[in-house]
Amino acid sequence: MPKELLSKTTTEVAKLIESKEVSPVDLTQSLLDHSHELNDKVNAYISFRDDAALAEAKVAEDEISQGNYRGPLHGIPMAIKDNIYVGGEVTTMASKIHGDFVSKDDSSVVNKLREAGIVLTGKLNMHEYAWGIDNNSPHFGSVANPWNADKVPGGSSGGSGAAVAADMSFTTLGTDTAGSIRIPSAACGLVGLKPTHGRVAKYGCFPLAWSLDHIGPMSKSVADAAATLQAIAGYDPRDPTSVEAPVSDYSAGLDSDPKGLVIGVEENYFFRDVDSPIEDAVRKQIDQLVSQGASLKTVRIPSLRHSEWTELATSLSEASAIHHTDLQNRPDDFGADIRFLFELGELFSSVEYLQAQQIRRQIKQEFTAALQEVDVIIAPTLPVMAPDIGSPTAQLNGQDVDLIDAFIRYTGPSNLTGLPALTVPVGLDDGLPIGLQIIGRAFDEAGVLKVGAQIERTNPMEGRRAPIGA
Repeated sequence: MPKELLSKTTTEVAKLIESKEVSPVDLTQSLLDHSHELNDKVNAYISFRDDAALAEAKVAEDEISQGNYRGPLHGIPMAIKDNIYVGGEVTTMASKIHGDFVSKDDSSVVNKLREAGIVLTGKLNMHEYAWGIDNNSPHFGSVANPWNADKVPGGSSGGSGAAVAADMSFTTLGTDTAGSIRIPSAACGLVGLKPTHGRVAKYGCFPLAWSLDHIGPMSKSVADAAATLQAIAGYDPRDPTSVEAPVSDYSAGLDSDPKGLVIGVEENYFFRDVDSPIEDAVRKQIDQLVSQGASLKTVRIPSLRHSEWTELATSLSEASAIHHTDLQNRPDDFGADIRFLFELGELFSSVEYLQAQQIRRQIKQEFTAALQEVDVIIAPTLPVMAPDIGSPTAQLNGQDVDLIDAFIRYTGPSNLTGLPALTVPVGLDDGLPIGLQIIGRAFDEAGVLKVGAQIERTNPMEGRRAPIGA
């Protein structure tokens, strides 16, 4: 099978599978061979499911040959982040403590992917317990960015980002508590969607912070993200945060134009302290949308100035509660970086946690008010470019800044509010991708996807792909 097929998008190769021009078995074997070949360099996979994947591919091929085609994910090989449970198989959370954990059941999203006919090729590397943004794991090693192997891929879904960018998975799922879908998607040149909180059920996904966690797609194109979201969206009563809301046709209207679109820009927060090439690329895309008929409006969200403390107070407190017993009984089995964070989380008082929730409510109200005036808010996804693996800092206009603080600064507010947020690639700086973020109204994933598709059609990446895997 031509290796070039692996570089196609999910929706492109789906048409070839549907028409029986491509065999799911051959495609899966090709992707597994390619992934095994690259994994020593990229380290995207924690584990492979070769035999199980080929058996699933054979079932998909037989179903399609009999005229039972299920849709655009049928027969598509993909891997998922290793904090999402596959029943009867090990899910490690990239940890030592859960290194041999086996769930009885599939997670909600894996169950839905199976219904869509996906072929599951393996589990992807991540930052331990999803609490980190560089994917430099003491237990499973660091993941390399396929655009430059010396750079971090972002995290915590770094293996997911690297796998799709290096053609080791056609599409995938990440989890996002402070940006962990959008950060690696931006750093690896992908489309990444954090849906509205409650849109995608989280049953069977190991939690980081209950009230902030999301699951969503990381893909090569907006159409791929739409198709993947279509498969996993929906209510599951086993997840108490799941919302019973109508699921849209996310692929409909992706060919719409920006005429009449009202774009909001929050200058005081989202364009403060951002690396100049990133700001230039994002503003260029806003200008292009305006030239095609969109309009621009400045919005004010004053409480954003408190969002970084609010995000950390919430996420650290909730994460520390989840890991409290293991922190007492097995502290040395955590990686040093996340052990420090979980211990730090135990220092927040109940008063501080509740104060954070009051600020959070205010931020959400201000976003809701702003989004009554505009259709979407556009911002950079990250204010800095991906640094070298192992670096605790990044460069912002020539100055060193703390990596964690910088990476979550623009993504964290959408976790606090639960609003949908999409990142799309909009160019390169020194060979590394730049991401633009689109924040929309609650449960309007269709709206943010349409804007993402409008940007994608301007071809800001000019067909350039990650060198590793190309």
